[in-house]
Amino acid sequence: MVRTNVGLPALEHVRSTSQRTAVLDSLRGSGRFRTAQDIYSELRSGGARIGLTTVYRHLQKLADDGTIHAVQTADRQTAYRLCSPKAHYHLVCTGCGAGIEIAEAEIEDWVEAEAMRRGYSELSHRLEIFGVCPVCNAERASR
Repeated sequence: MVRTNVGLPALEHVRSTSQRTAVLDSLRGSGRFRTAQDIYSELRSGGARIGLTTVYRHLQKLADDGTIHAVQTADRQTAYRLCSPKAHYHLVCTGCGAGIEIAEAEIEDWVEAEAMRRGYSELSHRLEIFGVCPVCNAERASR
C-alpha cells in the first residue's frame, strides 16, 4: 500500500521555505558580503535548526535566480550579499566585507571600448574590486 499526504503540505517544502527565509533574513541584516560559514554560524547561534549544506544550497539557489550576489574573494571563498536588482559591480572591503555598489554605466563604457580596441566581440564579464575600506583603514591606523 502506498501512503500519501493528500491535503497536507510537504514538510520538506515548509522547512525549506523557513530555512530559505532565515538565510535571506540573515543577509538582509547586513550590508556586508558574508560566507556561507558566517551565515550558518549566525543562524545556529540564534537557535536555528539548519545545516551548513542547507545554507550552501539556499545561497546557491538565491544566487542563481539573481536574488543575491556572489563574489569570489581574494582568498578564494564565495561571499554573498543582498543587493539592488539593477546591474552593478562591487567594491569589496577585504577587512570587514563591506560592499559598495558601482553603477553599471561607470564600467560598461570602458569594457566595451577596451574590447573593441582589441577586436573582441560577444562580451561577458564580471568585476569585483577588492581593497580596504576607510573604517578598516582607520582601525588599522589606530592600532
